[in-house]
Amino acid sequence: MRGPVSAPVRRLARLAPALALVVIAAWSAARVVGAGAAVPDDAAWAAAAAAIEPELAPDHLIVFAPAWVDPVGRLHLGRHIPLATAGRLDDARYPVIWELSIRGARSPATRGLTPTRTFTRGGVTVRRFDRPAAQLVTDLADHLGTATVDGNRARGPDRVLAEVGFTPRRCVQVVPVPDGLVTLTFRDVALGTQLAIGVGLADVFTRRDVRDPGELTVAVDGELLATVRVGVDDGWITRYLVTRPGRGTVTVTARAVGLRARDRLVCFAAEARR
Repeated sequence: MRGPVSAPVRRLARLAPALALVVIAAWSAARVVGAGAAVPDDAAWAAAAAAIEPELAPDHLIVFAPAWVDPVGRLHLGRHIPLATAGRLDDARYPVIWELSIRGARSPATRGLTPTRTFTRGGVTVRRFDRPAAQLVTDLADHLGTATVDGNRARGPDRVLAEVGFTPRRCVQVVPVPDGLVTLTFRDVALGTQLAIGVGLADVFTRRDVRDPGELTVAVDGELLATVRVGVDDGWITRYLVTRPGRGTVTVTARAVGLRARDRLVCFAAEARR
């Protein structure tokens, strides 16, 4: 049988919740201060940028990780990222990639690659990657003016820099009528060993209001090579198709899937490469 609880113990029990709150508040403050100290400051980013600028060339790609730090990186190195690079189809055409990252993050652009050099400036880790780059043969967007366009469309096709999946994409944009098809035919274009394609749905507000998917089919000389259905949450989808070097006809068909698919902004890019 337990004896009576002493007065000091009773007072301590009454104070326990308040003491717990004090401990939690102190721990939270320490976490906040520590987190701030772990984030590289403006001077660190400036030092990292200054370290690589003498080596940068027009065919180099600069990426940042994690993705949310991209605006900070562009503040210091954005002048070295032209619109064509910011809106690229993919990363394959760049022989050198510079990755600037914090907190151990890595960019999807360097996945599977081994850095040739690594160094740190004030918490910003810089990695350089050298690798063989894909060679451009034909960018279909450059031939949009000579393409034959058939089908029912609300707008386009237009060559634009669009927002797709919250990233910029340089692409051909076409808006088919709901459940309609629009076919673009590019005749007598130079082809390599690969046709790289990218497709996505543009405009965050349209994606919010119109949830029906889009679709893209690609054929070369009448042979269907790919059908890609893209939804509002899929971002930018890439595919790599094997082709025979020479000259040929590339047919790209965009579709707004469903009778409710109004204002379905289908954006695509296509590059013949070797």
